[in-house]
Amino acid sequence: MSVDVKWHLVKEDGVMAKGQSVGCQDFQQTRTSRRALLQVGALGGLGLPLSRLLQAQESAGNAAKAKSVILLFQFGGASHLDTFDPKPDAPDGIRGEFGTIESNVPGRPICEHLPKLAQMSDRYALVRSVHHKSSSHNPGAYVSLTGRESLINIVTLNASANDFPHPGSVVDYLDDEVRDVPTSVALPTMIADGPFRTPGEFAGFLGRKYDPLWVLKDPNSKNFSVEELTLPESIGVDRLEDRQQTLSKLSALSRLAETSANVQGMSDYQARAVDLLTSQATRQAFAIHEESDETRNRYGRNQYGQSVLLARRLVEAGVKFVTVYYSRAISGWDTHKNNFGTLKDSRLPQTDDALSSLLTDLEQRGLLDETLVYWTGDFGRTPKINKDAGRDHWPACGTVLMAGGGVQGGVDYGSSDATGAYPDLDPCTPGDITATVFHSLGFPAETLIHDQLQRPLPISNGRPLMPLFG
Repeated sequence: MSVDVKWHLVKEDGVMAKGQSVGCQDFQQTRTSRRALLQVGALGGLGLPLSRLLQAQESAGNAAKAKSVILLFQFGGASHLDTFDPKPDAPDGIRGEFGTIESNVPGRPICEHLPKLAQMSDRYALVRSVHHKSSSHNPGAYVSLTGRESLINIVTLNASANDFPHPGSVVDYLDDEVRDVPTSVALPTMIADGPFRTPGEFAGFLGRKYDPLWVLKDPNSKNFSVEELTLPESIGVDRLEDRQQTLSKLSALSRLAETSANVQGMSDYQARAVDLLTSQATRQAFAIHEESDETRNRYGRNQYGQSVLLARRLVEAGVKFVTVYYSRAISGWDTHKNNFGTLKDSRLPQTDDALSSLLTDLEQRGLLDETLVYWTGDFGRTPKINKDAGRDHWPACGTVLMAGGGVQGGVDYGSSDATGAYPDLDPCTPGDITATVFHSLGFPAETLIHDQLQRPLPISNGRPLMPLFG
């Protein structure tokens, strides 16, 4: 079995103590990038003179330090009450079946089925006051991925060329570094809800050239390989100068030949893929079989666990942004029925194994400080348990986990009320989450990109959650 690799064609000063809850009122600091400074339009759009931009960059200090990002997206919407924001003192119909265990951060209990993550609670921050308005999966995923609310809150919302781009695509567009590996990779499945392609997964108005590289097969498969990133025996490196012949071979190899004649912008994908074909670094990054059995077992021998392990290998190789979707195709988190059985049997142990192993490995390899990891999904789930022992969609409150990339471990940002229904302290939005991600990478939220009508738009309409940074 080979791997489908496609360019997708659809369209307060000081340090806080561990466990301290912090706010954002006095922390509006930004950092600028070389690209933003060089673009006159961006400077004008920022509304700041150059001297103030440089002052803002200096004031940010070491907060922006990430070189790469791993986004773990829980499609369907993970229950915040049954993971990282439990309410053990709430009534039975809200508290649920799970108990809590003490973490290694005093006063920060965690769901009993996340024991490994509980013992490394000092490695990650929890943002417990994230809210938005989109209650259906596709628009919920769109706003959580991009930070932008859709105008239509229906599950059939479909991806289009006018969408705001995935943050990995924004990073790809802004990134000036020449690399031997793709800038943005997404795996192991897309998160389509039924026949509708979920918006926010792709490059949207930036164009197909900036879509992520998709790896659409199971890294846990015995025969996992990346044939599409290996030159056919009939093509030597010396023949790569003949670009047209190479592109022809590539079209058949990547299974895009049947659509290439009908898809505008196909040459952009082909040209980028040819560059990847010559990269030993890219092929080596996907060689997950070189990992020891002990390592693979720690992450969990399942599609999600091995995808998270592969994400670690990709950032080690220099990939800037990796997105791992725990999607409907691998069951997802849409627990309208049997919420507690489903979470206990698979979702929570898989999350505990994979995420704890990822954070441990990144730290041991000296990569955690320069790799931002964040765990999020469409929305939270209802405090009230329904008649089917499930929890329903709840965009009014949810939790996002963030670690590395300058983020302080053991810090809570914001809080929810006594039942987990609404933010109680320092409410924030997915736009603030994306602004925080971009800030960690050194891109101010005010950095401008342009849509297809050349209208300037900031990469985030939120503000970075500066208390998360030391």
